[in-house]
Amino acid sequence: MLSGKKVVVILPAYNAEKTLEKTIEAVPEGCVDDFILVDDYSTDKTFDIAQKLGIKAFRHDANRGYGGNQKTCYTEALKLNADIIIMLHPDYQYEPKLIPVMASMIGSGIYDVVLASRILGKGALKGGMPLYKYIANRVLTLIENWLLGLKLSEYHTGYRAFSGEAVKAIKYELNSDDFVFDNQMIAQLHYKKFRFGEISCPAKYFPEASSINFSRSMKYGCGVLMTAMEYRLAKWGVNYKYLS
Repeated sequence: MLSGKKVVVILPAYNAEKTLEKTIEAVPEGCVDDFILVDDYSTDKTFDIAQKLGIKAFRHDANRGYGGNQKTCYTEALKLNADIIIMLHPDYQYEPKLIPVMASMIGSGIYDVVLASRILGKGALKGGMPLYKYIANRVLTLIENWLLGLKLSEYHTGYRAFSGEAVKAIKYELNSDDFVFDNQMIAQLHYKKFRFGEISCPAKYFPEASSINFSRSMKYGCGVLMTAMEYRLAKWGVNYKYLS
């Protein structure tokens, strides 16, 4: 518990057997009440390792995609009456030691959403982010800030914290099962006027870290732009069920 609030870390996993244990071991002791791992039909031993570590683990009977994985993660976290939900990828790309800080930012009541930005502090390229992804990140973020009316340094991090109330208030189950799910959540939460904060986070890029190829990145970029435009149109009166 953090100031009487239950902290649940969700781990959307796919073929994370080489990094899962390392990720869990790096989480500061005593700051998390429950871990929930959802294995999206991995072909390795991710699910077995999660059970060995004593984590609450669920396994999809077919691959549902990154967004589909998160839908199960959030649903199971809300079943546990989580006050603070933190999404951490189990590929050890993000720094688990920041969990207490992110949880405190939500628990203080100052923020409803906290994003761990790889861009703040200029550590993305030093951490090994490919140059084309860095440039795409900056361009997409510029456009999204303009269309959504936010001033975030990054929309594309996979390390996020939410209040349980914020997650309950949005229709995340209507979102895409693909990678654009993350951006749709931001649009939904901003549309509902929840408060955003950011924290600088170093990120590591190595063979075992999850990543998407160029063609999937292009599809993701188009989805991001579409989501931002849908948000703007919704503010002008066009109805989108997932935003309402």
